[in-house]
Amino acid sequence: MQRAEAGSATSYAYKASLIGSAHRFELTEQGLSWHVAGRSGLWRYDEISAIRLSFRPVSMQQHRFRADISRDGGGRVAILSTSWQTAALMAPQDNGFRDFLIELHARMAKAGTRAELTAGLGRTTYAAVLAFLSVLTLAMTGLLISALMIGEFAGALFIVGFAALFAWQIGGFVRRNQPRSYSFDQLPRSLLP
Repeated sequence: MQRAEAGSATSYAYKASLIGSAHRFELTEQGLSWHVAGRSGLWRYDEISAIRLSFRPVSMQQHRFRADISRDGGGRVAILSTSWQTAALMAPQDNGFRDFLIELHARMAKAGTRAELTAGLGRTTYAAVLAFLSVLTLAMTGLLISALMIGEFAGALFIVGFAALFAWQIGGFVRRNQPRSYSFDQLPRSLLP
């Protein structure tokens, strides 16, 4: 993230893929200026209708955050907290991402926008994730009981170990992405790096 000399513009850029140009965003006096994949635009702060913050880990970067910004009348841009560096390296840009989003929220609040501020997954998606995890928990419990009943203690130990690893990996994702609303002055810390 870079701040202009006069303090009027704040910028953030990341590479969403190895091929292609960087996605660039700038907070100007007029609004949010963006350049993504050959397209560009300038959205006034009072035109921004919604922001959704979420935690979206991927295999190459387990600590990745995302902000989806929507505009009145259509249009959406996504901002990620990581940038591709090489074929095997995705670098975090935690400080720049966090500072940019905090400044965006401050400018939107100053402009008097009535944007919908949400965090986590959508309620339907979150309910589906919880239902899937419940079914998986029942199935794993059934397997554990079966393994113990027939004396397969190595299999039971494997199931317990797998369940613990799975709970550790998925638990943070589920906890951070719980659907909720937030306000301009109370951004969710768990969804900012």
